[in-house]
Amino acid sequence: MTAPSHTAEAAHAATIVDQFTRQAPGFAAAPALHNQAALDLLVEAARPLDTDASLDVACGPGSVVVAFAARVRQAVGLDATEAMLEEARGLAARAGVGNVAWHRCEAYALPFADGSFDIVSCRFAFHHLQEPARAFAEMVRVARPGARIVLCDAFASDDPAKAAAFNAMERFRDPSTVEFRPLAFLRGLFAVVGLPEPEARFYQVPAERERVVALAFPVGGDRAGLRAMLGASVEGDTMGVGARWDGDTMLFAYPAAVMVAVKGGA
Repeated sequence: MTAPSHTAEAAHAATIVDQFTRQAPGFAAAPALHNQAALDLLVEAARPLDTDASLDVACGPGSVVVAFAARVRQAVGLDATEAMLEEARGLAARAGVGNVAWHRCEAYALPFADGSFDIVSCRFAFHHLQEPARAFAEMVRVARPGARIVLCDAFASDDPAKAAAFNAMERFRDPSTVEFRPLAFLRGLFAVVGLPEPEARFYQVPAERERVVALAFPVGGDRAGLRAMLGASVEGDTMGVGARWDGDTMLFAYPAAVMVAVKGGA
């Protein structure tokens, strides 16, 4: 894939900030983001120690950072959107954790020296990145030898037609989405930077059409179009997300993976 131009990269960064500034309150309140079982799955995959320093890239409203803060010496979060960081600060204050720090920056140029962290994680952000391999290399750069690199994201179907339909809906729902990639692509990021094959754990993020539509800021503000697009996907499960009707309610789920590998070196 050709790297985006500086103009395209800047435009996409602005779209991310616009979307997540508007989404921040609803995003922070979304039960799926604070689901304790899902947070525990990610935190346990990292095997945290009380002497560790952790970094969560694209931390959003801070759920992962606060979850790590209870288990490590220091937990750091960074995000490109100030509104998300404000939500994260509020969450940390309500949780009563003080061993946290927050930074505003993008994932492609982390403001830390090589080998600064024992755990480096990123959850539900890679589908927003135009250059995921570049961001992943940065995560590995700031990790110490022996550090655990944790990547969590939803992934698209291996069926190209279903993946294309799913991504078309997601880009319509949230124009800052670039692409949900297949699981094999996400696994491949580890190999590109010389990490071993990651251990993988799987779960599903449940979704309900009306809540998704209510929280979205779709293209042109067209929530009716988004609702119709989701409803039309049920017959034949055309997006590969288990879409189904439960009475008048449309349900589906985002398949997600938590992948972890240990950085080698002395």
